[in-house]
Amino acid sequence: MTRIGITGHSNLAEESREAVVHALGAALAPYRDETLVGISCLARGADQLFAEAVLRAGGRVEVVLPSADYRESKVKPHDRANFDGLLIRASTVRYMPHMHADRAAYEDANRAVLAEVERLFAVWDGCPSDGRGGTADAVVAARGQGLPVEVIWPEGARRA
Repeated sequence: MTRIGITGHSNLAEESREAVVHALGAALAPYRDETLVGISCLARGADQLFAEAVLRAGGRVEVVLPSADYRESKVKPHDRANFDGLLIRASTVRYMPHMHADRAAYEDANRAVLAEVERLFAVWDGCPSDGRGGTADAVVAARGQGLPVEVIWPEGARRA
């Protein structure tokens, strides 16, 4: 079994999505079989694109939600159908012990993902974090634990 986590930008530019989807598919190609497990917090952008790519590759998705109110407080109405569709296809859903989505909840969710994987994919532009619990923080933490990190930032990708 290969367990891969995701961290990445939630604010990918719309014109970057196709390139990121293609790059994620290529990165997952060596792991395409029934033993692939992707672990995601299902944030919009990179997390959801990764979950979709894992499912297309024949893998399972495990979800770690940062808080009890994550869907209601952080998932925008126009994105709820996609979020819910991925959530119901997840093999497991785990909530962090936080009532409200905040930096502490995101940090705990990042730690939980890193504790369950053997490698991390990072859809990351290489810029430092704007606060605790962001993509750069997850990359630093993974590298500090000795986890392999594969940065996925295809040519032309950008944040909105």
